Amino acid sequence: MANPSLLILPGDGIGPEVMAEVRKVIDWFGTQGIAFDVEEGLIGGASYDAFGAPMTDATMERAQAVDAVLLGAVGGPKYDVLDFAVKPERGLLRIRKEMDLYANLRPAQCFDALADFSSLKRDIVAGLDIMIVRELTSGIYFGEPRGIQDDNEGGRVGINTQRYTTNEIRRVARSAFELARRRGNHVCSMEKANVMESGILWREEVQWVHDNEYPDVELSHMYADNGAMQLVRNPKQFDVIVTDNLFGDLLSDAAAMLTGSLGMLPSASLGAPMANGRPKALYEPVHGSAPDIAGQGKANPIACILSFAMALRYSFDMGDQATRLERAVEKVLADGHRTADLMGPEGGTPITTSQMGDAIVAALAG
Repeated sequence: MANPSLLILPGDGIGPEVMAEVRKVIDWFGTQGIAFDVEEGLIGGASYDAFGAPMTDATMERAQAVDAVLLGAVGGPKYDVLDFAVKPERGLLRIRKEMDLYANLRPAQCFDALADFSSLKRDIVAGLDIMIVRELTSGIYFGEPRGIQDDNEGGRVGINTQRYTTNEIRRVARSAFELARRRGNHVCSMEKANVMESGILWREEVQWVHDNEYPDVELSHMYADNGAMQLVRNPKQFDVIVTDNLFGDLLSDAAAMLTGSLGMLPSASLGAPMANGRPKALYEPVHGSAPDIAGQGKANPIACILSFAMALRYSFDMGDQATRLERAVEKVLADGHRTADLMGPEGGTPITTSQMGDAIVAALAG
């Protein structure tokens, strides 16, 4: 059988640095008889610099053909002057939309060694392990009409449309219920059904999927603003949260800080199964391109490495190998290895991006 195929898109800023550490992990698995066919491409500002577009048609074609895509980060201040249509972020939005990656999985897990790094008390976040499933290809970020236009009164009006269909809601709900069956068997659906018609539809359709297809999974509903409050009040009450594109964007960033550092958080964006049964998939760290520290060896590669662990689990059915990689990360942290973003008030000397990658590979080998 052919090796699983990966397209790596390092992107901008610290993207190439953290992705270099993922390559070390991939190479180590290769020494264990688990080989991947890997190719690289450009996206974001790097693609614009080379081709005048944040993503080329050729790169998009490759992304559609491989088993999974690994992405670093896109963007940076040097591109702020560009027209909106060619900003680096448009490349990321294009790949999500054209691959129809409708289910964005963002785990918020607090490693015990980092429980004191959260802005919340240790007893609130220690042992935290929740999954936020965000609908990624519809909602207010894609709805029409949209734009900025004159309001005929000497001013302007900005328009964005929140729009969802039955199918869009049901398919992401199914993703959440399937995940819950492998975790704590509880889904909390969040929307604003009290003030938004799209929220009413969301609640009704998620309930329909539960009642007709997943009655064995516990389901609760919560208004998204209350959900934000509950995430900082008692986050461990949640197992899987499913929500729309806008609320998912906000709530997952709030949940990210419960773990102590954005540099720790991976994500997966999944679509419909391909002919080989694997889902179309994009894996990327939650953090941005961090241009202020790019090239300095300060970036934390753990989120990108854990994104590869998610690829092992969700694209390649290698759950045991994913768990092994996650435990290697946990061991490295427990042993006191820290990049600059993980340094506590006691101080010390942080290790470099490359040294963190080497430590994780050593823990894998051990």
